[in-house]
Amino acid sequence: MRILFVTPQAPYPPRQGTTIRNFNLIRGLAARHQIDLLTFLAPGEEIGADSPLHQLCGRIASVAQPTRSTTQRIRSTLGALTPDMGLRLESAAMHALIRTWVEQTAYDIVQIEGIELAQYGRAVAGRRNSANRPALVFDNHNCEYLLQQRNALTDLRQPQRWPAAAYSLVQWWKLRRYEATAMRDADAVVAVSEADRTALLKLGVDTPITVVSNGIDLTEYRPPANPLPISRTLVFTGKMDYRPNIDAVLWFAQEALPLILEHAPDVRFQIIGMNPHPRLDVLRSHPSIEITGAVADTRPYIHQAAAYIIPMRVGGGTRFKALEAMACGAAIVSTTLGVEGIGVQNEAEMLIADTPDEFAQAVLRLLNDADGVQHRRLGAQGRRFVEQHYGWEQIIPKLETVLETVLKSARRL
Repeated sequence: MRILFVTPQAPYPPRQGTTIRNFNLIRGLAARHQIDLLTFLAPGEEIGADSPLHQLCGRIASVAQPTRSTTQRIRSTLGALTPDMGLRLESAAMHALIRTWVEQTAYDIVQIEGIELAQYGRAVAGRRNSANRPALVFDNHNCEYLLQQRNALTDLRQPQRWPAAAYSLVQWWKLRRYEATAMRDADAVVAVSEADRTALLKLGVDTPITVVSNGIDLTEYRPPANPLPISRTLVFTGKMDYRPNIDAVLWFAQEALPLILEHAPDVRFQIIGMNPHPRLDVLRSHPSIEITGAVADTRPYIHQAAAYIIPMRVGGGTRFKALEAMACGAAIVSTTLGVEGIGVQNEAEMLIADTPDEFAQAVLRLLNDADGVQHRRLGAQGRRFVEQHYGWEQIIPKLETVLETVLKSARRL
């Protein structure tokens, strides 16, 4: 097949969830198919001559990410039916590129990566009556209306967060309509978890939805050959300007960590990830908390952690952080929502706890595991679980099946 991928940022280097998924899908499909790439580039970003994307893709073109002021965002929030995410990457240059490439190249599939790019699928959807038109696949990295619903309901609990809750309530309403439209435009929709698929089905759109989960590079993420001594450190990794991650570490630091420190005052909590948000500044003076910012490699932190924590209260999709930690053989404590859609079980691959007290008790259990029995058991079972279900070599064939099916269906029309 000849496939055009459209992505919201350069897929390489794969430094966070969106780029990890996009790069690995492109790399996996490029082994058997012809791939072209249209992408936005963030400020300061480039696709260097040494990027593996040049070996994986026949053609690559890029457009600078547009910028929107706070005033523009406020005006569109109040006056536009299109949600903020649908305006974030609106670009006449990208519209022109997609129209030109689709008109001049006999693509079998155009795959749109995420709701921020949904409007660009219309260049394909508008050609439904054309001969040999490409099929359109919408890869919905998150069920976005559900994510905003959870944001709103979480922020409504705190009066100081009511402005953010109001924003999310508006976006929730807009995204239900917008996400449904994006699905109707497509010939097939891909969801990253069964939970997301269930939520998308509630929008009442007939377009078939198939789960093609996120995966993990099992050779890159693995337990260390020579295990390091377990530290007295609790580790969280993630992009730290992402609202669900901010909420997670604030909740843990303010609600669960004090309960842990009562019994284990020597414990340190490391928050590891790029772009720490100003909302985290309240934690910087805490003697037991370290906010590292971006690090070259998260794996050494995960390998040495007494517990890798996933205290998520908001979110959707399949969380790469959980897959990475399990692949590294870490002992994990997570909320139910933190591993929603992955299929793990409490006491099997990790410990699952949802209240501050339960979360603290689970962490203390690992801190008190002096002989390492629990660490080894949970780590081995977590590693075995991702080997069985989440290697990219298992996931790419599922996407190929979706593409082959939708292409056959489009050609019969």
